[in-house]
Formats: sequence, structure tokens, C-alpha cells
Amino acid sequence: MDDGARVTLTDVNDPNYFHKVVDCQWACPAHTPGPEYIRLIADGRYSDAYMINWKSNVFPGILGRTCDRPCEPACRRGRVEKEPVAICRLKRVAADYKDDIRDRLPGKGPSNGKRVALVGAGPASLTVARDLLPLGYEVVIYDGDNRAGGMIRSQIPKFRLPESVIDEEVNYILDMGAVTRLGQRVDSMEELLKENYDAIFVGCGAPRGRDLDVPGRQEAAANIHIGIDWLSSVSFGHITKIGKRVIVLGGGNTAMDCCRSSRRLGGESVTVVVRSGFEEMKASPWEKEDAMHEDIPILNYHVPKRVEHDNGKLKGMWFEKVKVELDEKGRRNLVPTGEPDVLIECDDVLVAIGQENAFPWIERDAGIDFDRWGLPIIGEKTLQASLPNVFFGGDAAFGPKNIIWAVAHGHDAAISIDKYCQSLDVADRPPPLFNLVSQKMGIHEWSYDNEVSNDLRYRVPLREKALALKDIKMEVELGFDPVLAFQEAERCLNCDIETVFAPKLCIECDACVDICPVDCITFTAPGDEEDLRTRLMAPAPNLTQDLYISDGLKTGRYMVKDEDVCLHCGMCAERCPTGAWDMQKFFLEMAHADAGHACHR
Repeated sequence: MDDGARVTLTDVNDPNYFHKVVDCQWACPAHTPGPEYIRLIADGRYSDAYMINWKSNVFPGILGRTCDRPCEPACRRGRVEKEPVAICRLKRVAADYKDDIRDRLPGKGPSNGKRVALVGAGPASLTVARDLLPLGYEVVIYDGDNRAGGMIRSQIPKFRLPESVIDEEVNYILDMGAVTRLGQRVDSMEELLKENYDAIFVGCGAPRGRDLDVPGRQEAAANIHIGIDWLSSVSFGHITKIGKRVIVLGGGNTAMDCCRSSRRLGGESVTVVVRSGFEEMKASPWEKEDAMHEDIPILNYHVPKRVEHDNGKLKGMWFEKVKVELDEKGRRNLVPTGEPDVLIECDDVLVAIGQENAFPWIERDAGIDFDRWGLPIIGEKTLQASLPNVFFGGDAAFGPKNIIWAVAHGHDAAISIDKYCQSLDVADRPPPLFNLVSQKMGIHEWSYDNEVSNDLRYRVPLREKALALKDIKMEVELGFDPVLAFQEAERCLNCDIETVFAPKLCIECDACVDICPVDCITFTAPGDEEDLRTRLMAPAPNLTQDLYISDGLKTGRYMVKDEDVCLHCGMCAERCPTGAWDMQKFFLEMAHADAGHACHR
């Protein structure tokens, strides 16, 4: 709805508007309803909280320990104080304290006569299986390993993610009726195409770690290991020890897993060496913190120069010290400091400087187009390849990301596969379901706790360091107990409880303006958005957050609310004498390829 050329008024019937206001859910690739399940945890309804997560992100217990947490930097609590709500670790609480939920899981639906092959048994493929099995598809999962889970099982250390948690959540999906071909590697796409599957999903990950190309690397190869391969060997018990002095090259989460695993396998002096600055490392802040907690130093601005060896026996590595300089266009470059090179003595080196996609098993004349980086050319949302019955997802689609992105790809690919097998337009994406429900129970009573807690973020208890470092399978994080979980859940600002304005009921008494603790409501003359942002009760410079703009007032003014600073405290609705403001719970359910959704006909 437009007022001339001046401003676009807010359409609260557009699901994306309030979706964006629930910042954690908007930031989550799978769009998990965070505040909803956090309230259920606070109420002790752990099984219900788990099922909301299972519907959305499929692996609550796994992700509650390992997710990269894109939701937390977006959390509105981080604008009130330094630390966001521990959304990820609350997810684990739902998994840890739930009841037996197997009777709440769907089973395989009546056969629809369609067969789908999934290459790889990682999180993307398992999500596709979860969505398609209830629709009656015969789903066949291939993987070279003898157990399903993909990188969840092979690359995440057991001190972060116990085997029992992986088995439980992977088996929930396999027990729905998937056919497994585990231990059966797919070596040829052309041969797989001959099996006449109705659709093929490629979710084989990014299995190749980048290598190091410096003098001496090949001569000392016996003690220089590719990080992801080494982690897999450790996970499956093929490697049980490492040298006392270890260098880990790289600044990502894989490097953090390598250095912490090394400490548990005999590494007494483990050093992480990174060419970038500490703040620029790709590892999550908490991963770096955990490594330093275990007495692992991180050396920044050191570039590998050569390997020191004695007739092939590794002695150490030389590094050149660098610094950051900006060129005339403001571009960042690493340049030598001129200081002497640094020798770090070591017995083993773990190379964790990145991962690459590798598709040697897909013949280049099979009809699937690849770009110059070796990635398949696919639809960004449909994930459909140039060969229309082939779909990609997870790291195999766009390169290495993380588990939650693989889950999101799996949901999208399942919709595409379902539509393709029904001869429907794959590009026609079904909309999400959403509703807005008033939380009013009385004149000044609400069905949710709208008191803003002043508590700082609660720390997750850790196992004693001396014990944790003795056993590579002993979980380090102990998780929140119910008391701590309740206290942390109370920090949530209920961003999904929305302030919804009815201009016809408003008498423009400005009571809501007077009582708002953050000055986010303004009644003002019409204007364009740029102008409005400068003359609110408090200026609204954050252009990534919308203004809630409504007309229809008797004076011709606009009601403008800055969503960036609103605390969803409900004080405006409590104070309003006419009920023009109401607190309404927004609940969004993303479109999945399940039998109860409109996308399935």
C-alpha cells in the first residue's frame, strides 16, 4: 500500500515483515522459530520444544552442540547488552531432557511409485530423506562409509559431539524406511543414471582438504597431514596418537578441532599458526575461546615458508612474519615485516587451510554443467542441475558451509524433487505458513512473560580440563541443567510477540509514546522513509531494520515504530486505553515437501 511516492506503508499480512523482526529466525538458514521453543523450554516442555526444532532443523541434539549459530549474532538481546541469548545451547537442552518422541515422528507413507537416490549420507541427504519418506518415495541412500552421518560422524570430534547423539538422530530418519547402501561408494554418475531413478540428489560434501605447497612438504610428507582426513581417521579409530609437538595451520573451525584433538592424543605443545589476524580468523569466537582454554596458543600473521627436515624426518616449519597494509584503493594486503623468519619445531603438522569440492565420479559428459571453480551450475533455490532430474545440496552445492545450511538445502531440494516427480514447475516455490494470534488474556494480562530480565548470559558448565584432555571421547560441555536453562531462556525478549497497530482504534493520546522505555514510537507528519528516520523520537539509522509505518489516523499523521530498538515488552499495549495496540504471536512454518503442506497435491 503506497502513499503517493512518499513511503511504503507496512503490510502486516506479508509474512516476511514480521519474519525479519524475529531476527534470530530470519538469520537461521532453516528459519527455526527460536523464541517459540525457548518459551517451551522455560515451561519445562522439552519434548514440544524438540519437535519444533526437529520439524525445522532436523538435528536438534547435534546442532545444539555444533551449530555455527548464525542466529546468535542477530539476537536482539545483543543490542541490550553484550551477549545474545544462548539459543544454540538451549536447543541442546530440548534434546537432553525430552521424553521418548519416537511415537511423534512420521513414518513412510504409502508408496507413490517414485524412486530417489541420495549420494552421501550426510545432513543434506538425510534431510531430503526425512521430507520425502512420508510422501511415499522409495529413498535409497549411498555412502562409502559403513555408518550414516557423513561429516557429522567423520569430522566432528567426539568430545564435542558424542556418538550416541549422532546415532539417535540419524536413526530417527533411517527408521522411517530409508533403504541404505552403506559401504557402497558411487564411482560413476553415468552408472547411477542407468539405475533409472526418478531423481538423484548429490549431497556428498566437500571431501578434499587443501594442501600446502612449500619447499620440503613432499620430503616430510609422512608427518604432514590434511586436517579433515586426519580427523576422519581419528574418528574411526585409525589414528590414536600424535607427536608431542604439533603445528596446526589454519584459522577455521576444522583447525580448532584439529588442535583440540591433538591435545587429547599426546600433543603436549600444540600451536595454531594463522596468516591472518585473530579477529579475521574464520573460526567461530567460541571455538577459538575453547582452544585457548585448553592452553593452545594462536600465532597470527605468520605465513608458512618452508618445511625443515633431515632426510625426510620432520624437524619444524619456517614462517615469515607479515603485517596488514592498505593499498591506494583501500584493499587489504599482507606484506613482510622484514623481521627474521621464525622456526617452530614440531613432530607433526596438520594442514587445515580450507576444503574443496571434488567430483571425480561425475563424468563431464554426463549432462551436468560445472563452473570454472568445479562447482555444479544449479538453481540457487531449486538446487536443480542442468540435468533436470539431478539436484545438489550441502557443501556439494555451493562449497563448504555448515550443518544448518545443509539442512536448509535439503528442505529446498526435497520440495524441488517432489515437484519434479509430479511434473510441476520446480521454480514455483510454495509460500510459508504463518499466523498472528493475540496474546491478550485480560485488560492487562498476557499469555507470555513480558518482563525483561536483566541477567547476563549464563555460561555452559565445562568438564574439568585435566579430565577432558585425557579422553578424546569425553564430552567437554556438560550442557545447561533445567535451572540454568530456565534462567537463560528468561533472557529471550520474545521478539516473535509483535506489536500490531489498529489505526481505526487510535485516539492519538500519545500514551504509548510516553510509556515506551526505548522511545521507538512516534506520531509524525507523513514523509519519505529517509526523512522519517531523522525525525522520530529517537533517530533510526539502522537501514537493515524496517520501520513499522501506518496511516489511517484522524489527524493524517503517521504512526512510525522503529523495529530496531523495540523490546517487545508490551507496555504500549498495556497503556493504550482503546486497544489500538495488541501483542500478537507470530508463528512461521517454512514450506517443506510434506503431505500436510500445500505444495503437495
